[in-house]
Amino acid sequence: MNLNYLPTAPPVARLIEELHKLPGIGPKTAQRLAYHLLRSPKEYAQSLAEAIIAVKERVVLCSTCQNITEEDPCLICRNEKRDKSQICVVEEALDILALEKAGSFKGVYHVLHGALSPLDGIGPEDLKIRELLERLKGDGVAELILATNPNLEGEATAMYLHRLLSPLGVRITRLARGLPMGSDLEYADEVTLARAFEGRQEFR
Repeated sequence: MNLNYLPTAPPVARLIEELHKLPGIGPKTAQRLAYHLLRSPKEYAQSLAEAIIAVKERVVLCSTCQNITEEDPCLICRNEKRDKSQICVVEEALDILALEKAGSFKGVYHVLHGALSPLDGIGPEDLKIRELLERLKGDGVAELILATNPNLEGEATAMYLHRLLSPLGVRITRLARGLPMGSDLEYADEVTLARAFEGRQEFR
């Protein structure tokens, strides 16, 4: 197939534009992905489209922890073997996958769906902080573990949560600095995450 004319074809231009909106996808990568889809069998494109639609139609947020799930509440919140007295606060659902893979934490989670970033216009009202406060109203929570990413936004979020939640009398800890500054939880290895949990400290 002669693809020379395709960059000017409106459907291809739209596909490249939509792919470019994805995080980490630059113009060149968007073009390569678009051409890859063009050269792929029609069934592959249909399968990809169906998977995207299924995610938007069937995946919801857990009403308890705000994790992404197909059933509400999610599997972790439904698990009676989990320690409900410990809540680990993370920025994104991806962070839960990393922590669960490490296998060191047996409590439950709370997903903020982001971090404070005034430059990007993200304030406390844009995060799932109100839902976290609702969870802390009962007497069952003994420890809140702040596992936000060790970067500027994550640190700012942890400091904000500490100031906001300290008056509630719940023990607040932070993952140990075994996690390198400027990195994200999803890229940390299992050993680093396990040691970070073991060395968590009182938040000061």
